[in-house]
Amino acid sequence: MALETTVPSPGTRVRVTQQMPQTHAVWSTTVEGTVVRWRQDRTGSWFAHGKDDKVWLDRLEVRRDDGELVILNLDHYSLIEPLA
Repeated sequence: MALETTVPSPGTRVRVTQQMPQTHAVWSTTVEGTVVRWRQDRTGSWFAHGKDDKVWLDRLEVRRDDGELVILNLDHYSLIEPLA
């Protein structure tokens, strides 16, 4: 899956909100920090028609203010907001 939105450059401060739809509700989580890098990375999952027969994910690495490095798997429920 190619990311449809523009991914901020490394060093950009962002807020990433991700949602997981449930039967009667939506779970959401938000991470704020500075973009370290964005990449497309393959998983260990096998998929017959994917590049190298793997499932590829859009991954965004964000460093939070406390120093924690968070690696987010982005999907169509992910919202990336640049912060001033």
